[in-house]
Amino acid sequence: MITITRKLIALDLDGTTLNNDSKISSQTSATIRAAVKQGYLVSIVTGRPNRLSENFYDDLHLNTPMINFNGNLGILPHQAWNREYQYTIDKEIVAELLAKSKSLGLSLIAVEGRDMFLANHGVKNNAGFGFFPSTLETDQVLSQQSLRDNPISITVQVEPELKAGLIDFLQNQFGDQVEVSPWGGPHSIVEIATKGVHKSTGLKFLADYYGILQKDIIAFGDEGNDVTMMQYAGTGVAMKNAIDKIKEFANDVTDFSNDDDGVARYLQDRMDIAVGE
Repeated sequence: MITITRKLIALDLDGTTLNNDSKISSQTSATIRAAVKQGYLVSIVTGRPNRLSENFYDDLHLNTPMINFNGNLGILPHQAWNREYQYTIDKEIVAELLAKSKSLGLSLIAVEGRDMFLANHGVKNNAGFGFFPSTLETDQVLSQQSLRDNPISITVQVEPELKAGLIDFLQNQFGDQVEVSPWGGPHSIVEIATKGVHKSTGLKFLADYYGILQKDIIAFGDEGNDVTMMQYAGTGVAMKNAIDKIKEFANDVTDFSNDDDGVARYLQDRMDIAVGE
């Protein structure tokens, strides 16, 4: 009897599977569905919260666990699952940020969990910053009273000239508890999550769950938060549009960018994924 080795394809979303309009093209969708049909396990491993990634999971007709918040949440979307996990932050850190928001220069404080979203105010969704609602429902307004559970993630927008001071404050006060990760791009955003948890945490969880060896994992990414996933996977594939740091850690680089179906073309050309069969 011939045993077929199962392989896991781990997909980052922004800058990787999604094009520059934050959508999955028809070619990419068809290719990923073909990979699943041909026996590959395909999982989304993203920094996005589940509220902003379940639509892509559904579009791709996936049934694998999904990893959100850069490895801090592992779920089966739309259902309860006894293997679900999450890493949370002490809500007293949020209270401290609320109390010192003015002196720290924080214009936005947003906290999230699997079924939680709270913010101190809405955000004007200008180009490139559409991750938070522009207006809040009454039960979405953040306060010490409304925050009843420990969150998975804290995201803050800080005055650019105070960003370095904020990072120093967080590392000095809570450095033994949290990871502090500035976002790339034009907005002065800092994300706070559980210390020592990364995308590789989620990827290892998936590998253990399915009994897949590291050498049989292919991970696609483009940004700094994908480094640990690249290092853990047997084959780390950087997008053509990836930052240089990712390309240094990658085993391979796509010939095309995320806006030109880089993932789909790589799967078709390098992994013999046949669309339409």
